[in-house]
Amino acid sequence: MKRSTKTISIILVFFLIIAFVVIGRTMIGNHFKKKFSKIPPPGIIVTKVVEKEFSEKIETFGTAISKKSETFKIKKSDLFEDLNLKSFVKKGEVLIKLKSGSIIAPFSGVLGYTGLTEDILVSNNIFVITLDDNSTIYSDIKIPENYSASIKKGLPVDVKISSYKNNIFSGEIDFVSSRINADTRSLLSRIKVENKDLKLISGSLLEVSVKFNLRNSLSVPDTSVMVEGDKSYVYLIDDKNTANKTEIKTGLRGNKSVEVISGLNSGDVIAAEGLKKVRPQGKIKPIYK
Repeated sequence: MKRSTKTISIILVFFLIIAFVVIGRTMIGNHFKKKFSKIPPPGIIVTKVVEKEFSEKIETFGTAISKKSETFKIKKSDLFEDLNLKSFVKKGEVLIKLKSGSIIAPFSGVLGYTGLTEDILVSNNIFVITLDDNSTIYSDIKIPENYSASIKKGLPVDVKISSYKNNIFSGEIDFVSSRINADTRSLLSRIKVENKDLKLISGSLLEVSVKFNLRNSLSVPDTSVMVEGDKSYVYLIDDKNTANKTEIKTGLRGNKSVEVISGLNSGDVIAAEGLKKVRPQGKIKPIYK
């Protein structure tokens, strides 16, 4: 009897030891699993929803025209000395001294010449001197008929030229024709650009963007918008840094920005970049630009 009790006690102790070992290992495993399974929230660049000007645009081309231009034909035999022109003259200055009488600048402008030419009607070689007032540049452009109702005097325009690719020159519509050209189905309009630095040169090819239907709307970066089918979404970040997938209605697209018609309010914080690291209802670490 005593031997049987001793055996049972040994067995119970053995199983208790096994149970303590199993329970201990489970508790330690759960502790470290919980400790090391906590992945910190990803750092995401965020930005606030702001208002920005949006507009529709008409893209076209035109040729630069000087505000004033004058051409002078000068005989080589009429020169006192070799031709040496200034690059810029003011009104009233002497352009060039000739034996027959000096030429006075009728207005301020940029001087140039086309060199010696053989004129059929003149026996001697002649110089052609040009004087251009480029302080204001004009250009005639053709607007397609379907935009005729939107074009009016005073509308803003942006102008670019190939020699200054990163420069945008601002101007406006200065004149709009009263009738549609029946042959080209277009409306002739003239733009005006103030050319203070004289970077625009007469004869240059201008890339013209006429802006119409201007309005201030909510704007978000184009990198923040997710398109799924015919719907658009952004991640709206709340006060607890939780990303909430929010549907928005978009409008025009501008320079790296998208117009938001509905779904957001001014001042809302949204995920701007790194959307692949964001999960709906997931936590993030906001990084403001």
